[in-house]
Amino acid sequence: MLDELQAGFGSYSRILADWAGLQPDAPALRDEHRELAWGAMVERIERIAARLVETGLARGQSVAILGYSSIEYALVFLAAVRAGGVAAPLTTSASREQLAGMAADSGARHLFIDAAKREELGADFLPDLDHIELEQVEAWMAPEASRAPAFEPTPADHFNIIYSSGTTGVPKGIVHSHQMRWRQFAATAASYLEAGLPVRSIASTPLYSNTTMVAFLAPLLAGGTVRVMGKFDTAKWLEHAQADKSTVTMLVPVQYQRLMDEPRFDAFDLSALKLKYCTSAPFSAELKAEVLRRMPGALIEIYSMTEGGVVCLLACHEFPDKLHTVGRPAPGSELRVLDDADNPVAPGTPGNLIGRSQTMMAGYKNQPDKTREGYWTDPETGDIWQRMGDIGRVDEEGFVELVGRAKDMIISGGFNIYPVDLENELLKEAGVLEAAVIGVPSRKWGETPIGFVRCEGDGDTGAILASVNARLGKTQRLARLHAIEEMPRSHIGKLLKTDLREMAEKLGLPD
Repeated sequence: MLDELQAGFGSYSRILADWAGLQPDAPALRDEHRELAWGAMVERIERIAARLVETGLARGQSVAILGYSSIEYALVFLAAVRAGGVAAPLTTSASREQLAGMAADSGARHLFIDAAKREELGADFLPDLDHIELEQVEAWMAPEASRAPAFEPTPADHFNIIYSSGTTGVPKGIVHSHQMRWRQFAATAASYLEAGLPVRSIASTPLYSNTTMVAFLAPLLAGGTVRVMGKFDTAKWLEHAQADKSTVTMLVPVQYQRLMDEPRFDAFDLSALKLKYCTSAPFSAELKAEVLRRMPGALIEIYSMTEGGVVCLLACHEFPDKLHTVGRPAPGSELRVLDDADNPVAPGTPGNLIGRSQTMMAGYKNQPDKTREGYWTDPETGDIWQRMGDIGRVDEEGFVELVGRAKDMIISGGFNIYPVDLENELLKEAGVLEAAVIGVPSRKWGETPIGFVRCEGDGDTGAILASVNARLGKTQRLARLHAIEEMPRSHIGKLLKTDLREMAEKLGLPD
């Protein structure tokens, strides 16, 4: 198996079938309700794939999936790939209109939907698609011993579509090829086997998120066990990690924070944990340090995009003095820092990050213009790089420090203001638990920064504002500060600054 995983390309579905032959009775999938062994998992994948083809699925056609993570959801995702189709998980938090737009964009004819979403959206939702209730998928699949027609993927065949989150309008569909997914996860699976690591993973973020694939696809390629959680809950996560003797997990920063805040955290035995990943949102140095102190095993932060580009890795346990960074480009990844005119900046100077690697998206589904907008082409070599959308700087040792999102940079009176600098100052104030800064229109300055904080207790925003502004430069000072009960976040913990901008308009903008 190791030789197959170390090859330049292979079939994900064939690897799963090989593992099922080697260990048919070993646990493969778990959720809140049951456990499925490897032999039973692959048998069901074949029968669902066979039924998909029987009911009209064409090679390269999408299969839409909508609902909370479960064994059935995982089976349909894997069966879509096995049948030669494209797994197209849809974002559960999206509006009805966005979901309809995503389904139409994907080109799916099948919609697998769980009972909760069906009840929420109504029987008249997407009537032109074949609806299959996820809870009933085993009654729907082909008879016992059925097998799907042979499908041998090419590197360019599409594997899945991941729809972007936190956007207005219809999210863009980010297409990943079989080659891209193989490069991403076969090497990781091979490293687990080489290290002799028993892989027992918890996938606690939704299966529609690219983040989750690290805890879902790679562990299965390694012949491991994956527990999928429908909704994240700290107590349940701790109970599962202890009972399963989990060795690998992927958590986003807000989940790490909730675990650290859980009063019963230290009562659970997490000694089996060997490898913890984090990605998708800013991960503060203070939180990384606390996780290192209190949770066993290595901690690796991954910085990249669903679209691809550079991949940076920070082994937090190896570089405790670099926790304010996202690490260095991984082998096979390249990074450059450019100014607004696309010229290289001096070392240590903040600029727009661009990157490239072997794990680049195939493009946005049906949006070639948007795909091109996201690229930067080297005028000398013609090489294509991905615009990362972040502003960052690289230190003398090659570690990358993020300053903020390019679209979030505030230009006030002609001066560049990076929200993260102001957010860090707000977090120094006693009682401030979370902070976010956005730019809003200003007649006097063009834009001006305002802040939002979540405080312990009531919080005196007037005193906090005065204290922070006293430390900030004149051009950086916050015009206003608002206390809110909860920061708006996506299901994977990304701060939704679009929601904060809407909130600011309702609260009234400064002059």
